[in-house]
Amino acid sequence: MRIANLNNRLVLLSGDTALDVAEASAGRFGPDILSAYDNWDDFAAWGKTADFSAAKPVNLADLGAPIPFPRQIFAIGLNYRDHADEASLPYPENPMVFTKFASSLAGPHSTIKADTSAIDFEAEMVVVIGKKADRVKAADGWKHVAGVTIGQDLTERDVQWRPPAPQFSMGKSLRGYGPFGPAVVSLDEIADPENLAVQGVLTGPGADGEMLIQNGNTKDLIFSVPQLIERLSEHVTLFPGDIIFTGTPAGVGMGREPKLFMKPGNVLTTRLGDIAEIVTTFV
Repeated sequence: MRIANLNNRLVLLSGDTALDVAEASAGRFGPDILSAYDNWDDFAAWGKTADFSAAKPVNLADLGAPIPFPRQIFAIGLNYRDHADEASLPYPENPMVFTKFASSLAGPHSTIKADTSAIDFEAEMVVVIGKKADRVKAADGWKHVAGVTIGQDLTERDVQWRPPAPQFSMGKSLRGYGPFGPAVVSLDEIADPENLAVQGVLTGPGADGEMLIQNGNTKDLIFSVPQLIERLSEHVTLFPGDIIFTGTPAGVGMGREPKLFMKPGNVLTTRLGDIAEIVTTFV
């Protein structure tokens, strides 16, 4: 299944069409987005046999954030060795956790005002929780995941490092700084979620044509998704529909010389293997 948000209504995508879930299920699920995750087993079973005959053409640019108002947003820092290396920081012994505020979330085709001086990019696989997780062991971690997609943990570095102490959550939560989507792809459609390319491609100012600026793989995560679920759920409860930005590989703008920050005219395309792609335009 590819679970998406069209005009704040729960839909399933198939190619370039969208099926309104509330209408197709006769009100059993939807239109509320979180209804899919609050009843995940039933919804997943229904979705496998959903009748797409009533699906309508959809423009992916019209989709919103797949989950616009999650209960919780977790983000993980320094979760790829090559990213820690470029930041000249030691590999963490425990996950480095912060949050992004919900108003930062945006859909798969978004526009951001490049009106600050140090907007950085961080391509990341985003994980969506499908079942409540409380003190879950890593061996059972994937059982609590509904699906994955691609996102950007965009960051205003000047705000992040503003004295007297780092402001990770604020620097990473300006309006629109959490685009993701276009849909949550259920695990049954993915051969191996622990072996997916995480890539960013840039055009416009500072780029040499179509420039591959990040090129990592989820197999290189320091803390895998199951390990993150274990570590997080040791201390907090993960609820259905919660999202986790799992960390970014090397190549971020502040790690380059000269530094590469977003300017008006940049277009950033971010991909997760061949299953998800988002486009962020800076104006």
